[in-house]
Amino acid sequence: MPRDTLTADQIVRAAIELLDDEGLDGLNMRSLGKRLGSAATAIYWHIKTKDDLVRLAGDAIWDEVELPDLATTDWRTAATAMATGMHAMLTRHPWLGQAFGSHLHYGPGKARHDDHSLAVYEKAGFTAADADRAAATVFIYVLGSALAPAAQVSLTRRLGKNGGDVEQLLTDTMTRATEIAMRFPRLRERLDTTAATDYSAAPDSSFEFGLQAILDGFEARLAAGRRSSE
Repeated sequence: MPRDTLTADQIVRAAIELLDDEGLDGLNMRSLGKRLGSAATAIYWHIKTKDDLVRLAGDAIWDEVELPDLATTDWRTAATAMATGMHAMLTRHPWLGQAFGSHLHYGPGKARHDDHSLAVYEKAGFTAADADRAAATVFIYVLGSALAPAAQVSLTRRLGKNGGDVEQLLTDTMTRATEIAMRFPRLRERLDTTAATDYSAAPDSSFEFGLQAILDGFEARLAAGRRSSE
């Protein structure tokens, strides 16, 4: 693609695709230029560094999280929808969770999301300061919940690059981990009473369970505050 027809948006979209396919380690200007059909030098006319590219790509995908209409949605339904949408976005783009520890993140996409999140908890009845705390609590929970799948993708990709049989390596590792787990009563009971082959895997609906427990706590805190002010 000639330099004069290449746009920053095209570069960012191609970078997202490359990051989804190859992860942070697979992103470089040469590979991106090949995907765009352009010389790597043409990219530098629009985006100067890899760090800038990761920041722009990371910000763009925040627009995938739908923001509920607070005029027609109660705060708890809105909070659940936003948290679930964020979790799904991070699962689709596992590199973003990893990038939080190595790149700066800011931009209109994330700011839009964060502003709406504050509005949700202000609607619930929290003061501005407590809305900040509530939004941060849910954000950290969702991010942490998405890190395990992201780590699995990264590990599988790394093992594959080393030329090994990834499936066999993971099977052998889980066999050894299970042998160790069988020494401990609670882990042994779970392995004996279920068809689980990976005792470390989160049970079904763990994310939903944790999120609703957090929102239950928020609701109880708000109710206690109302009682104390009566």
